[in-house]
Amino acid sequence: MALSRSARRTSRWLALATAVASAATLAAGPATASAPPASPGAPGVGDPYFPELGNGGFDALHYDLGVSYDPDSGLLEGRTTIKAKATKNLSAFDLDLQKLRVESVKVNGEKAAFTRSGDELTVTPAAHLRKGQRFSVSVAYAGIPEALGGPIIFGSPYGWMKTKDGVFVACEPNAASTWFPSSDHPGDKATYDIRIDAPKGLTGISNGRLVSSHEKGGRSYSHWRETKPMATYLATATIGKFDVRTGTTPGGTPIYVATDPTLPTGNVDVYGITAEATDYWSKVFGKYPFEETGAIVDDMPQAGFSLEVQSKPVYSAVRDETTIVHELAHQWFGDSVSVKNWQNIWLNEGFASYAQWLWDEHKGTRSAHDAFRKQYAAIPADDAFWKIKVGDPQRDTMFSRAVYKRGAMTLQALRERIGDKAFFKLLPAWTAAHRYGNAETSQFIALAEKISGQQLDDLFQTWLYTDTRPALPGK
Repeated sequence: MALSRSARRTSRWLALATAVASAATLAAGPATASAPPASPGAPGVGDPYFPELGNGGFDALHYDLGVSYDPDSGLLEGRTTIKAKATKNLSAFDLDLQKLRVESVKVNGEKAAFTRSGDELTVTPAAHLRKGQRFSVSVAYAGIPEALGGPIIFGSPYGWMKTKDGVFVACEPNAASTWFPSSDHPGDKATYDIRIDAPKGLTGISNGRLVSSHEKGGRSYSHWRETKPMATYLATATIGKFDVRTGTTPGGTPIYVATDPTLPTGNVDVYGITAEATDYWSKVFGKYPFEETGAIVDDMPQAGFSLEVQSKPVYSAVRDETTIVHELAHQWFGDSVSVKNWQNIWLNEGFASYAQWLWDEHKGTRSAHDAFRKQYAAIPADDAFWKIKVGDPQRDTMFSRAVYKRGAMTLQALRERIGDKAFFKLLPAWTAAHRYGNAETSQFIALAEKISGQQLDDLFQTWLYTDTRPALPGK
């Protein structure tokens, strides 16, 4: 400051400025010389089950998705802009994108070169990206998305699935990249703006809160915003004819429930159960983590599952109360607290399945203790169920019944070991410790031991990592 105010001693100012510049050059020289050269980011994060999912070299921060869909032809036209931060000096980086045709790529507004190899889109920006630099990549693309299949999801198709009037979008574990370019792994969470363009008369529904909607020129437009970090597989752009009911739960959480009007609802009150369960889980698991709760109930008979889409689960038919409370429990276990890698999937499914037992206990139907023993007794010791090591169930059996049910048994065994006081302190402590982040089994064990004051390695080894039927607690 003093130098800028001294106009009377120019020669002294110049001498000092020269000295400062020389010192700065000397200081900067070694750092520049030692900085690692730019190199391509890895094509995947190295997940044991899906090694090429996700991408190395950057952290996705925000997705702005624009999708235009024609149900008659099945054509999807999209533009995705990702804001990201380089985690190393990058000469190129990859995005996950399955089969769709790429029309153009820009990095920081400038045209970028790109190549395709399988499900990898490799982008080479005009200028290298420095470690720590924030940048944007925009991809224009088009094509007819294809649902995935195979043994992973109970033999059911999953991903972008055509319905009679639109599309049902449920992408766990690896189908988000069938409809938008991404870092398609739960370890790289981001916030989202999702804009859906569909024929007039159809409703486009996505995550978070509805920012705006209107019809113009024979088209229907909706803009949704998810402000909390979200894994790619939890994103949806479900389109169809829906009856929509909105309001707030008794506890004050905004709620949005959309139901295909052709579906018979029977005696299932999806809106009422969603509101009640959201409020109850908020008491048991900690504060509800998102801005809105709800449901998307579509007519998709080929999909034999429902999915915990962030903020409003998707159901492929009108499902029963126990399914609804399961998917809503996932808002804490799976959505807010996501797995670091897919071998930890029991942290999602075991917890949500145990929540079903807690719901029965809450309703006075039966205790979790009794549910545990009934389930245990129903599965003989020589059943293949017990061969699955649910702490690392392997890719093709990661959604097996054992991951759900033996995962739930693990939690009841833990509850009976450490007692209700410690157990019901542990659940909200877990969701608070990793809120909006990622976690793994070893961290849950460590927290359980800290809260209970007990050494628990033997319990978790027995229930998660052995391929035999464990003895019941207390025997």
